[in-house]
Amino acid sequence: MAWYIYILESLKDKSHYIGISSDPKRRLEEHNSGKSLYTKRKRPWIIIYTETYDDLKKAREREKYLKSYRGSREKLTIIEHCPVV
Repeated sequence: MAWYIYILESLKDKSHYIGISSDPKRRLEEHNSGKSLYTKRKRPWIIIYTETYDDLKKAREREKYLKSYRGSREKLTIIEHCPVV
């Protein structure tokens, strides 16, 4: 099964959210329907970036890294250089 790291951008305030899912389109629908408490107040969201992994452990490690202080610079580079998908 493929796993995806995704970055969402809020159309409300341009903030970002990093997540992991086996189905990012379905997960985006959940974020936009208010099922996720963390992202509920900043709806609507769009997916601006994805990465694909065959291994859930590697995907989780990457998600954790991008959310960390050490990964924040790379996250900003990704956000600045990726066109809206």
